Amino acid sequence: MNLLSIDPAAIDWARAQFALTAIYHWLFVPLTLGVGLIMAIIETKYYRTGDAFWRRAAQFWQRLFGINFAMGVATGIILEFEFGTNWSNYSWFVGDIFGAPLAIEGIVAFFMESTFVAVMYFGWEKVSRGFHLASTWLTWLGATISAWWILVANSWMQYPVGCEFNPDTMRNEMTSFLDVALSPFAIDKFCHTVISSWIVGAVFVVAVSAWYLLKKREAERALALKSLRIGAIVGLIAAVLAGATGHKSAQTVAAVQPMKLAAMEALYDGGNAQGLKIIEGIEVPYALSFMATNDFNGFVPGINDILKGYTREDGTVEPSAQEKRERGQMAITALENYRRLKADEKTFADQDPDGYITAAKEKQLAILKENMPYFGYGYIKDEAELVPPVAVNFWAFRVMVGFGGLFILFFAYILFLNWRKKDISSMKWLLWLSIILVPCAYICSESGWLVAEFGRQPWTIQDMLPVAASVSDIGSGAVATTFWLFLALFTTMLAVEINIMLKQIKKGDPLLTPPQGGE
Repeated sequence: MNLLSIDPAAIDWARAQFALTAIYHWLFVPLTLGVGLIMAIIETKYYRTGDAFWRRAAQFWQRLFGINFAMGVATGIILEFEFGTNWSNYSWFVGDIFGAPLAIEGIVAFFMESTFVAVMYFGWEKVSRGFHLASTWLTWLGATISAWWILVANSWMQYPVGCEFNPDTMRNEMTSFLDVALSPFAIDKFCHTVISSWIVGAVFVVAVSAWYLLKKREAERALALKSLRIGAIVGLIAAVLAGATGHKSAQTVAAVQPMKLAAMEALYDGGNAQGLKIIEGIEVPYALSFMATNDFNGFVPGINDILKGYTREDGTVEPSAQEKRERGQMAITALENYRRLKADEKTFADQDPDGYITAAKEKQLAILKENMPYFGYGYIKDEAELVPPVAVNFWAFRVMVGFGGLFILFFAYILFLNWRKKDISSMKWLLWLSIILVPCAYICSESGWLVAEFGRQPWTIQDMLPVAASVSDIGSGAVATTFWLFLALFTTMLAVEINIMLKQIKKGDPLLTPPQGGE
């Protein structure tokens, strides 16, 4: 692959366009997963009680779910097309692996969502209460399964397993589907990402409920109070679980992406018994070592350690960046020699009775296999490229963790007031805080993705394929043009969704009546 032929500006524009699409797409996904769970819980209340209040409450939240769901589908489709348009080298190199989970997501999960979402919206009078409840839960489950397969694909980029490079086809080919689908990185990422999405949905439900209480909308008062309580319960459970899964994810990152962890902590010189920085100059003693290794005295390498090479606690020697680059260049050269000798072997078969060409070819293949783990490093021109943007990772991680802690306190306080039977509707400061926390929930969620993706730089596939070797060989002008078109399109879509959502929330449901029996 000749990187000199690729316009450097095209790399930046392709990254910017994909980041733009992913950020906008992720505005819709967590709300779908979070509100979907809460609307299913509310309909379960209707199934158990038969109270018409819970039916209309479920229908209200389903309307908001549907508006957001449609927008998420539209941006998600564009995101997948970009792999072929802007990242064709990447798609060629690993399409056999990366395409499998995306294909399953499209065939199984998306069709599952499409089928049951129709029953959920139009089947209230056509199917039994039990079948309708199952359709609602399966709609949410379909969205969650979609997230699973997409996160499997993303996790494989962070931790490529279950594959082997084929020098004859110049592609990485899958050797174990189960290794790809059930890798520890995929499981940790799925649990943490989906559970954090429940927090976004819970904050949204609590905020809408708080708005009705602020406006003293008597018709929706029961809806607001009941939904606020359910949202706070889901939110508190999710926030606590997000902390636990985040700890597990940090351990996985420490094991397979130590540079990402070092960038998250702005840790240049590592060691044992490392503290976790709150901000620069203030830290929690031993906390980073515990977070990364479950051992307060555990060794955590810093950026300089990783660049210079270090010895892991299990005795494994991690080569220096310079050695990895040299071995990567050996792998690239061996691949070029192998393919040349293979062509010569066919062309000069009659002129090489002793098999010298074949022997030389096999020797180059052995060199390639020995150095293949460092193949991607052969395209790295400067060791400085191997260090992700430290400031972005450092502060995005703190924003995520800081808001996560705030949400635990917020939801716990609401439930405490509910347990003490306090009149939340009279606490204007708390109701306003509930509304203000909606953008904070999105900032928290997007910050998590910033850490995941910026922390992986400069790799498209960790240690295997750098970003510069992944893009399509197209002019930067074409990508820049579509970037601005997508920016205008997605901003318009977001404005339309917010407008429709606000109109639907203001409309409310004047036919809602308080639940019977205090349920």
